[in-house]
Amino acid sequence: MPTSFNTSVIEEFRANGGEVGGPFEGGDLLLLTTTGARSGKETTTPLGYVRHGDALLVVGSNMGAPAHPAWYHNLLAHPVVRVEVGTRTFQALAVPAEGTRRERLFAHAVAAAPGYADYQARTARPLPVVVLERAEPEGWEAPAEVNSLADKLMEVHTWLRGQLAQVEAEVDAHFAARAAHRGPGAPPVPGLGLRIRQRCLAFCQSLEFHHMSEDAHLFPGIARHHPHLADTFARLADEHRTVARIQGELVALLADLGGADPERFRAELNRMSQELNAHLDGEEEQILPLLAGVPWPPAASAAEAS
Repeated sequence: MPTSFNTSVIEEFRANGGEVGGPFEGGDLLLLTTTGARSGKETTTPLGYVRHGDALLVVGSNMGAPAHPAWYHNLLAHPVVRVEVGTRTFQALAVPAEGTRRERLFAHAVAAAPGYADYQARTARPLPVVVLERAEPEGWEAPAEVNSLADKLMEVHTWLRGQLAQVEAEVDAHFAARAAHRGPGAPPVPGLGLRIRQRCLAFCQSLEFHHMSEDAHLFPGIARHHPHLADTFARLADEHRTVARIQGELVALLADLGGADPERFRAELNRMSQELNAHLDGEEEQILPLLAGVPWPPAASAAEAS
């Protein structure tokens, strides 16, 4: 839960377009909303930030305390976060920097805000430097028009395909780096890394939410009007379970990045790609024609309108 001080800062930030007084006056401040690692509840935290090119950096200083701040543990469990800067609000993928990249970015943060060096001097733990990247898949463009439920479903499917393709591209880059480091005297190749972990976990959580929504709402709603398609919906639900099992394997492998077998991870990711793309193709063939006439967004009910 936010402290009373944080609550007052958040309220002032939102009331004044991102401008606040007191100890934050004149500084670069954002609001970071994370999902609780254990509670699943959203928590908003005011944080100083540093710009690095087009990216925003936040540092898990916790004022030099021996433990990482709660928001850092939250974003490791739920990588997609909400960011408010000025009057702008957007989703971002939170990726902690590692190795020499972390060292470079921390030095950049200290140059912009020397207080981080003081916080680092107070604790033995390396202060995490988190890069807030765009959450959209590379090359993603929202459709110009979404007029029907069929359009909306295709938008979600395109988003999921893009997220999966980006994870695959990150893994391909990892294996290319591994190949380049082979040979006598070559330095050890790091494991999969937090970048792959965060992006894959974000994809898995988006996919899980989508399939749960279909199972709980979309499929039962269509089935009421098309009872002759009961076998189709049973097959799609079974495919959801198959995809969920692969998703569980990926998440389990990511739980231990240092000990994860990259080859096994790549094999499971390839299996996910084959199963999911076949599922999405079949679902679109069977379901999209039934949704083309359903307007989106849905019209407000009479009770809501009043």
